[in-house]
Amino acid sequence: MKRLEGKKAIVTGAAQGLGAAILERLAEEGCDVAAWDIHLEQVLSTTAAVDRKTSRRVKGLQVDVTDAAAVRGAVEESVAFLGGLDVMVCNAGILIAGDSLEFDAGQWRKVIDVNLTGYFLCAREAARAMVARGGGSIIQINSKSGKKGSFKNSAYAASKFGGIGVTQSLALEFAEQGVRVNAVCPGNLLDSPLWTESLFKQYARTQGITEAEVRKKYIDQVPMKRPCAYRDVTNVVVFLASDESDYMTGQAINVTGGQEMR
Repeated sequence: MKRLEGKKAIVTGAAQGLGAAILERLAEEGCDVAAWDIHLEQVLSTTAAVDRKTSRRVKGLQVDVTDAAAVRGAVEESVAFLGGLDVMVCNAGILIAGDSLEFDAGQWRKVIDVNLTGYFLCAREAARAMVARGGGSIIQINSKSGKKGSFKNSAYAASKFGGIGVTQSLALEFAEQGVRVNAVCPGNLLDSPLWTESLFKQYARTQGITEAEVRKKYIDQVPMKRPCAYRDVTNVVVFLASDESDYMTGQAINVTGGQEMR
């Protein structure tokens, strides 16, 4: 039996990687889904593939999550397409690492704008739609870096620590109106495009080691001795999106193989 049969969802940052995996899993579990991404062609390609595979109603939209007016309009368009909104997965995010003494202030602001302000804008517009419908579940894809500082990664960690604060604050604000707000804090998705196309290179450069040594370093930090996989994260997302978690709000759930336990 599909656990989310008939629910209506939005996933941000859904064109590739973890966002695409979340999109596909929600559709597999019975959701109709609006998929947002700043890259239009890529999100349309991803939604077409998910539509063919799952036969659910899936719509791709080009959305800049840092643009308040665009986010409000995209929620309204998505709700009109879906016929309501039960689940909002705020996955869109960026990571720019670097030595804090040399880190460009513009890059700092960009990370905060996408990861923190963008999350708030998406969550509040989702809450607006969900309150009118009588409830719903907002899920932020956070990070283990939202629980513990990250070496030469201060902007990202700051955005993720702040995201947990937003999660808890919105959970308090909307609890009596039936809107639950929770976060998922994955470990290192070492096989994702974010790592293979960007982070291995960034960390090798900033830490003065090879990309292979970067991978080994991050696996060695995990008690279970393997990287986080998409399925590890989507299992928790489905749980939080479902009625099985209807007494949970304001939580930041670790999915780290034991690397983070707080």
